[in-house]
Amino acid sequence: MPRPRIMVINPNSNRVVTAGLADALKPLSFADGPEIVCETLAEGPYGIESQADAESVVMPLRRAVAGDNESAAFVIACYSDPGLHVCREATTRPVLGIAECGVLTALTRAETFGVIAIAQRSIRRHMRYLRQMGLMDRLAGERPLDMSVAETASGEGTLAKMITVGRALKEEDGAGAIVMGCAGMARHRKPLEDALGIPVIDPTQAAVTMALGAVQFGAS
Repeated sequence: MPRPRIMVINPNSNRVVTAGLADALKPLSFADGPEIVCETLAEGPYGIESQADAESVVMPLRRAVAGDNESAAFVIACYSDPGLHVCREATTRPVLGIAECGVLTALTRAETFGVIAIAQRSIRRHMRYLRQMGLMDRLAGERPLDMSVAETASGEGTLAKMITVGRALKEEDGAGAIVMGCAGMARHRKPLEDALGIPVIDPTQAAVTMALGAVQFGAS
């Protein structure tokens, strides 16, 4: 019997981000567990940094999910969770968004959480989503790096900025856990957690962990 597959879709067209996701997910790959495959959405913008960028990938994501008859579960690897609900309408298999999973995981680790965003203009979009989830009373704060998705993925000075912003969220805003608010930050989770001394959640790892449970229990 072939191993079940979890398809992780990077909705931007930056393959460096996709490679970073694959590296971050290696600890979740088990010889007898589901296969984890990371793919790049070729039609996507180079980085999803605005509402227009997020809206532009909704239907391409739906087509990707609807046309995939092999994967047992899907993860949309963008912190805006673009197309999450229309993709869920397109299949009976689990579709998970990394923002939703990342925040819910943070709530299991601390009373309050903070979010590191890539840019100031991303925060309004994230806040709308948290209000829809009914979680604003658990949010300590959200602060931006003021970088692009490509810059966060390249690693040039990213970790130092994330530590500075993370310390402000912890010490000034009272965050008990930190959620990294962009899939391109994946490679920085462990060193950031070591520097801050509080749980740091990579939302893609959180979503794939949930997908693993859904697939394994669904097959048992």
